[in-house]
Amino acid sequence: MMVNYKGLFIGKLLLSSSILMGVAGCAQPKIPPFVSATPIETQVASPKLKQVLQAAMEQTKYTRSYDPAYVAIAYPGGDVPRESGVCTDVVIRAFRAIGVDLQQDVHEDMKRNFAAYPQYWGLSGPDPNIDRRRVPNLMKYFERQGKAIAITKRKEDYLPGDVVTWNLGDGQEHIGIVSHYKSAQTGQFSVVHNIGAGTRLEDVLLNWPIIGHYRGIGET
Repeated sequence: MMVNYKGLFIGKLLLSSSILMGVAGCAQPKIPPFVSATPIETQVASPKLKQVLQAAMEQTKYTRSYDPAYVAIAYPGGDVPRESGVCTDVVIRAFRAIGVDLQQDVHEDMKRNFAAYPQYWGLSGPDPNIDRRRVPNLMKYFERQGKAIAITKRKEDYLPGDVVTWNLGDGQEHIGIVSHYKSAQTGQFSVVHNIGAGTRLEDVLLNWPIIGHYRGIGET
C-alpha cells in the first residue's frame, strides 16, 4: 500500500517518485557532500541527552538506505527494518533510547486532537503505522508539547540534541538531530540525518532554510 499526497517531490524517474509517496517530507534531493566532523566531543551534561546522541550516532553504522514505503508495523514500539528508513526514523529511534516512543506519543495525541494536525493526506483519522513518520506531524507534536524554540541563522544557537526541520523546496520538509561533533570546516555542530543514502553525520545545519527548532524532547 502506498500513500499519495499533494506537493510531493518529483524525481527524475517515475518509479522513484512513486516510491517517494510513502512518507511526507523526508525527500531525496541531491545528497550534500559528506564532511567529516572533528573527533573531539563537546561536553553534554544530561545523561539522557548523551543516550539520545549515542543512539543517533549508532544508526550511522547500520542504516544504509532510504525507503519511504508505507509499512504495517507493531504498535506501540513498532519500527521498519533498522537497515533502512527515512529522516523521521532517525529521530524516532534516537529518542527510544530514553524510553520516548514517538510512535505512541504522536498517535495518541492525534487521536485526541486530530483536527490540530496537518490535513495534507486526505485521512479521516490517525494511523499508527505512519503518523510519526511524517515531518509535519512531528513538528506539530513538538510544538504542542512546548518544545519549539527560536529559529535563527546563527550556528551558535543550535546545540547537541536539538531537533531541526528544514524546507528543502517543492513543499518538502526534512528533519535531523544536531550532534555533539563540530565540523572542522565551519565550526558548527554536524547533523545526524537520512536524506537518501542512509543515516549519516554531515555538516549541513545551515544548508537549507530552517523551519523548526526544538529542544528538551523527552524532558518534562
